[in-house]
Amino acid sequence: MPVWTDAEPLICTTVVPEAPDVCTFSFSTADACEFHYRAGQFISLELPVPGGPVVRTYTLSSSPSRPRSISVTVKAQAGSVGSRWMLDHLRPGHTLKATGPAGTFTLPEPDTGKYLFISAGSGVTPALSMSTWLYDAGRDPDICFVQCVRSPADIIARRRMEGLAARVPAIRLHYVVEMDEPFTVWTGYRGHLSQIMLGSMAPDFRERDVYCCGPEPFMQAVRDMLNGLSFDMERYHQESFGSAAQALSGDDVASDDIVPDGTVGSRVMFGQSAVTVDCRESDTLLAVAREAGLNIPSGCTMGLCGTCKVLKTAGTVHMVHNGGISDEEIEEGFVLACCSHPIGTVEIAV
Repeated sequence: MPVWTDAEPLICTTVVPEAPDVCTFSFSTADACEFHYRAGQFISLELPVPGGPVVRTYTLSSSPSRPRSISVTVKAQAGSVGSRWMLDHLRPGHTLKATGPAGTFTLPEPDTGKYLFISAGSGVTPALSMSTWLYDAGRDPDICFVQCVRSPADIIARRRMEGLAARVPAIRLHYVVEMDEPFTVWTGYRGHLSQIMLGSMAPDFRERDVYCCGPEPFMQAVRDMLNGLSFDMERYHQESFGSAAQALSGDDVASDDIVPDGTVGSRVMFGQSAVTVDCRESDTLLAVAREAGLNIPSGCTMGLCGTCKVLKTAGTVHMVHNGGISDEEIEEGFVLACCSHPIGTVEIAV
């Protein structure tokens, strides 16, 4: 069975509405390839929006235990371009270019057995993938699944998760809504997730590995709650999405000894283009390339999607990424242009 590489385009096979402005898009390939990835990883899609293509990154909501197709669950936020285009125009039979899979927000190996998945909005997607993976593995998973949404209508993949929970008693579902819907009975939690709610949902939370995904203010609130409850933050993991979000594992990621200085000059040599540009340490390689008129493909610009990966052939960079590059790739000399700052003279293969 052939294995998918991002050289082969994806074919949209189904579009399933999940909630208001939320759909799940499934993909396969013309050669019926299998998709190999880890639950929690993401892909980047090139979307042909009006005005020119854009690259957007989406966590896979499907499970690697079902390798004949992959799925992303997409929510169109206010003002979104790529996600809005997908909901309005992407239909079965359409093809898209894609890169990946990538990302380090994944379950441990070996499996530790007890998890607390906390999400808000479309941040539920990695928890969907992880829960399905653990269920399909037949390991009798112990999962406390917490999803926070605006209203009951905004709960994503509710029937899918209820189907799993109905078969495995140790999968327990908890939903927190900010507001009720008119003429609809809601008997679950209301308001915002709190320490009291968390203790009620998972009294044994200190025995669990916590995986959290959602907007940064939400994740900060979860971190504050857990810290206030003396939780071992080495067992806390998070994935960020949205603007200016930073992916953490445990406490704040420790910075190294190099700090880019905007008053110190640097130089970037683009080896394949025979172009040399003087800049500052505070400039990113991506910004320097654009100023020189050179094209480095990019997507999230936050070190998350890996689209701007380039080979560094000489010199030193300061790079703080959000999972868009692996340790093996860094050892081979690759860096992410969007979050790499040149220290001294640096040469890259562009």
